[in-house]
Amino acid sequence: MIKILIVEDEVSISDLIKLNLTDAGYACFTAYDGKTAADLLETKSYDLILLDIMLPEIDGYELLDYIKPTGTPVIFITAKATLDDRVKGLTLGAEDYIVKPFEIVELLARINVVLRRYNKAASILQYGDLTLNLDTKSVLKNEKELILTPKEFELLVLFVRNVDITLFREKIYETIWETEYYGDTRTLDLHIQRLRKKAGLENQLITIYRTGYRLKKQNYEE
Repeated sequence: MIKILIVEDEVSISDLIKLNLTDAGYACFTAYDGKTAADLLETKSYDLILLDIMLPEIDGYELLDYIKPTGTPVIFITAKATLDDRVKGLTLGAEDYIVKPFEIVELLARINVVLRRYNKAASILQYGDLTLNLDTKSVLKNEKELILTPKEFELLVLFVRNVDITLFREKIYETIWETEYYGDTRTLDLHIQRLRKKAGLENQLITIYRTGYRLKKQNYEE
């Protein structure tokens, strides 16, 4: 299991990130100041570190220097939003730079990109009786292969990676079709209908009125 260290001094933000990443299948660990994080790194290893910049004890920039020799990728998550801040963070060696506030779906996407870059992304995703193989772009349901179109497969991966998170229609469309969303929902809605039917997700992949869609947690009771 992919291990992620969250170094964030705002407990509410740390808890929110941990909750959503845990739901997405990651093993999460937390530190609320730079010194605690440095102590953890003395004895433990992680696949990725989410790092705030403005931290007690040791700030994120100093801690990044401590992390770099370990070869662990770092994503800065910070309220420091100026171009100079972004350039500094990336120049110092961070793999990515996310400004607060942010959407969880964006954070999960950025995490996946960095993990793939380091060949650490999980190639198998599981949701109930569905097994998604990201290498072969195939899906098994109870050991029987489903025939999905490329867009249906990408949609299913997006939802499984964001279980129990409401995804806005525009965000789904722009992520999957990689083009700007102009308000026409027919293409997206049709793909969702077909995906539900093929994957047997009629009761799990629900419509959120005037908003988007959400894939329920497994074993969700109506």
